[in-house]
Parts: sequence; C-alpha cells; structure tokens
Amino acid sequence: MYFHKAFTCTALIIWPLAAYAASLNPEEAASHVGENTTVCGLVASATYASQAMAAPTFLDLGGAYPNQVFSVVILGSDRMKFGAPEVSLRQKQVCVTGEIFLFQGKPEIIVRDTEQLSNR
Repeated sequence: MYFHKAFTCTALIIWPLAAYAASLNPEEAASHVGENTTVCGLVASATYASQAMAAPTFLDLGGAYPNQVFSVVILGSDRMKFGAPEVSLRQKQVCVTGEIFLFQGKPEIIVRDTEQLSNR
C-alpha cells in the first residue's frame, strides 16, 4: 500500500513536468502537422485583422510576420473570450494546445477556447 501511495504522489508531481517537457518549440511544429500537441514560444508579433474574412487575430511565434515560424489563430467569432490578445500577449511567452495545421506552408493552431492558450 505504501508503494502505491508513493507512486501516485510521484506521478502527480512528475506528470505536469513531463507535459511541459513534451511541448514543442515553434521550429519543431512543422514536423508534427496533424498532431494534437502543445507549442510554446515568444509572441514576436501579434495582429488583429478586423477587416479580413473571419476577423482573425494572429499571434506569431519564432519570428515576426511575415517571417513567423508558427502562428496561433483566434477567429473573430471567438475573440471576445480572449480580450485583446494582440496587445496583452505581444512579447510574452505563451503555450498553445491543439491540432497543428499547415496554412500557406506554415504551421498553426486555431484556438477556440481560452484553456488552449496560456501565458507563462
């Protein structure tokens, strides 16, 4: 019984660290297209394209637009949930979780829920 409790406590302590260690950096994302994973990095540029179709907000990691390596996309229909992320998250370290897609040859994750995006 002691072993079981010790194992459970150890697993609860190590599991969050393992999840963090398993995250990808923006440069690794392109080789994980189609996977549901976490990407972490610095928001190098952030733009709210209010006049574009779907009014997306782009958080660019691994370089500023148009040289971004990876993008987080928040569609206008979900924007209210996030406030003004192009202001609040610019130059911040973030982690995003979801399925990686390619758009115009670059990897991105579309975020629909605030639980998918965290500021570190």
